[in-house]
Amino acid sequence: MRVAVTRPRPDGERTAAALRARGHEVLLAPLMRIDSVAADLSGNWRAVVVTSANALAGGSVATLRRLPLFAVGVRSADAARQVGFDTVISADGDARDLVRLIVSRRASNLLYLAGEDRAADLIGELAARGIVAEMRVVYRAVTAPFPQELIAALKAHNIGGVLHFSKRSAHAYVTGAREAGETEAALGVRHYCLSAQVAEPLAGAGAKTVLIAGRPEESALIELLDLPPG
Repeated sequence: MRVAVTRPRPDGERTAAALRARGHEVLLAPLMRIDSVAADLSGNWRAVVVTSANALAGGSVATLRRLPLFAVGVRSADAARQVGFDTVISADGDARDLVRLIVSRRASNLLYLAGEDRAADLIGELAARGIVAEMRVVYRAVTAPFPQELIAALKAHNIGGVLHFSKRSAHAYVTGAREAGETEAALGVRHYCLSAQVAEPLAGAGAKTVLIAGRPEESALIELLDLPPG
């Protein structure tokens, strides 16, 4: 199958490599780019929290590496280790799993390194459980132009499926296809989504086939490609 990957670089390149290893042809078509945001990270923190590997791309996190780090999943945990965090505890799930993990460890005085747009109110969820945490925005996702190569592939009906990793990029896909006059072709392919929330813009636009990963992880999303059509 020829698969379009819409997530930003370099994550998109990593996903593309995993897909090619399984025999798929890949069109890398990032619909977002990640920009770092300067932030003051000073404070008397006891631990760091991240819900995305993108939060660890900036050099300023080097001052925090002596602290324990709570990560939402495998990818963000691996990214933390790569930038020098020694003590990394992964929830291996989603934001709800992360909250449960932090509560179970009775952690507090936490620094949450976040993106400008967030799907969950992590600070609010922690506060409701008596856990003190503060947020610093350290990156933002910016909508990228709809790739001409993707438009051409949709026109030629040369895409079998599209992988979506965020609700915002799924919305950008729907919007970009509409602006390119290729809505019917764009919604007619199979769409593979990391979660039900990611799938919302596609389902709302009338996509014919929307499949949702059994767990919010890249590996589970890629496994969906092995399901037979129908």
